[in-house]
Amino acid sequence: MKDNVYHIALVGNPNSGKSSLFNCLTGLNQKVGNFPGVTVDKKTGTVLLAGNISANVIDLPGSYSLYPRREDEWVSYRVIMEQDTSNKTDVVVVVADASNLKRNLLYCSQLIDLKVPVVLALSMMDLARQKGIKIDLPALEREMGVPVVSVNPRKNKGIVELKKAILLTAQQQYKAPLNDFIDNKAAASEAIQAIQKKFPKLSDYAAIHYLINHKNFALDAATQEKIEAIEKQYAFNPTKSQAEEILNRFNRIKQIMQTTVSESGPLQKKLFTEKLDNILLHRTWGYVIMVAVLFLLFQSIFWLAQYPMDWTDLGFLKINQFLSSVLPESRWTDLLLNGLLAGLNGILVFVPQIMILFGLITLLEDSGYMARISFLSDRLMRSVGLNGKSVMPMISGFACAVPAIMSTRNIENKKERLLTILITPLMSCSARLPVYTILIGLVIPKTYLLGFLSLQGLVMMGLYLLGLVMALIVSYVAKWFIKIKEKSFFILELPTYRAPRWKNMITTMIHKAKIFVFDAGKIIMIISLILWFACSFGPGNTMKKITTNYETQLALPEADSTALAKSYKTEKLESSYAGILGRAIEPAIAPLGYDWKIGIALITSFAAREVFVGTMATIYSVDEDNSSLLSQKMKAAKWPNGTSVFTLAAGMSLMLFYVFAMQCMSTLAIVRRETKSWKWPIIMFLYMTGLAYIMSFITYQLLK
Repeated sequence: MKDNVYHIALVGNPNSGKSSLFNCLTGLNQKVGNFPGVTVDKKTGTVLLAGNISANVIDLPGSYSLYPRREDEWVSYRVIMEQDTSNKTDVVVVVADASNLKRNLLYCSQLIDLKVPVVLALSMMDLARQKGIKIDLPALEREMGVPVVSVNPRKNKGIVELKKAILLTAQQQYKAPLNDFIDNKAAASEAIQAIQKKFPKLSDYAAIHYLINHKNFALDAATQEKIEAIEKQYAFNPTKSQAEEILNRFNRIKQIMQTTVSESGPLQKKLFTEKLDNILLHRTWGYVIMVAVLFLLFQSIFWLAQYPMDWTDLGFLKINQFLSSVLPESRWTDLLLNGLLAGLNGILVFVPQIMILFGLITLLEDSGYMARISFLSDRLMRSVGLNGKSVMPMISGFACAVPAIMSTRNIENKKERLLTILITPLMSCSARLPVYTILIGLVIPKTYLLGFLSLQGLVMMGLYLLGLVMALIVSYVAKWFIKIKEKSFFILELPTYRAPRWKNMITTMIHKAKIFVFDAGKIIMIISLILWFACSFGPGNTMKKITTNYETQLALPEADSTALAKSYKTEKLESSYAGILGRAIEPAIAPLGYDWKIGIALITSFAAREVFVGTMATIYSVDEDNSSLLSQKMKAAKWPNGTSVFTLAAGMSLMLFYVFAMQCMSTLAIVRRETKSWKWPIIMFLYMTGLAYIMSFITYQLLK
């Protein structure tokens, strides 16, 4: 016991029911954060064991063995090996899937040999019975040497017994077995003894891990050199040691299962999962069904999120109108309304999409279909340097790149995860829709091919497909430049199909929304304030002169206050730092077919791509909610030589610019958070902007 409270760690293989057990034990007494220095989620909670005896519970990321490969497995490993000083444990509860006991016992046996207090909780006993598997719990407890409890978190069964076993183990009434699960000294007894002289409290098996993974431990340089010397002195071979250990463990597990587990014969009826997989993983129909599911997921995000997003915008509009009517006109009022509130609106308006997206993803994960999507798409993804787990973030990017990038955490390979992050913003997110809609309406005629295929609709679909194809091309090229040396193994367990856990889905939705609002939101707010400053101020006393002129004209008897107010707003924007910058970049964007007004929109829409429409509305002095008038004004826009600004060439060029350009500070903020470096956001911004410029230039020059 530490700090007068017991500390419990929940561990187990992925899909073993560990998270369900955590939610059952802790209920609402849980909180979510991040492990120090990494983006892996840290779930902690409290549980009442008996009477007034409570314990802190930490839900460690799933692992298949004590040899980590993924970032989240390293987190679990460091806690178990007592290398993470911020997370101590008195008892380790291993959650094992009873229907796949052989694989699950590997991890459990490794933990037992570390001589840490272990309780084995068998989940999914009902599924094991469906498979015809019967487990003799007392015999298994005797063979393993640790308490074994059957639990069903979904139905709250076995929880009382588990709490009792945890308490007795924490009070040391259950002790670690004296004999090792396997003979750990067989491979390198002399090297192990040398390590134990340096670290007397280590078990034989823990000493092996110091030999294998000491470079990842929090040890001083002198100790690291000492361990290196021991490895060389006794010719310790980590790969051979690990291979022999795994083989010996499975041999021992096989013996245990022969005496404790009985299974039905091979002629047992196929389970529902196997029958369903014959359809969902079919060579032809499997892909058709996958595309249909992803299409429905993609569409549902639009359908379901549209209303709460509109309500959020409407709510902020009402707040803005109310404050405008009660607050005096001043610079501070402008800062509050157009800086702080606008920035907050830009953050909260994304929350519905984030919550719905992660809710639907959790639904697919809980049901077991998410693993099938990764399996089906792995071949295509691997050809461009990714793997099957990259497809879900990419598809999610069609709704919003921010939650999509957050969802890349389940990609184990660092290089493949980084590649996925770098290309996900090329998916045309929902924020691009307003831009595409108004530009397609401007330059693409309302004609139909074959009498029913809308040309405007085909162009819209082409823009989405173009982003997807370019993402695959960029990934194929980038894989040769990113020098992360890490082998990629697409090892995927196909879980059984199960009914989704609605409580788990709601908890995940709330958690992901909190991460976005409180982490990425801070950066978004800062950049929003910078953009407000750039659009509100100008050099010298320029703004003062414009205001004085406006007030003078307003005082005239024949003054049209509405028209003057619109022209005043436009003139201020033109003379602001953002307007000056727009004029300054006009020579650079003129080869793309853009004038300085479009240049201002390109700058301001960095806050969010959909700001393009609002900026154009302000510049052309029309109300933002009157899209038809805006279209008319944009159609009437002329260059100094009298030619139209929004021609087919310029419109297509601008659409392609928004397909490829990194016009979203929210995405850069979340990439900074996920990669823990400004290097990759900068690279992303530069390559996407360069790609957008080149493609837009080529398009305009070919079509003009």
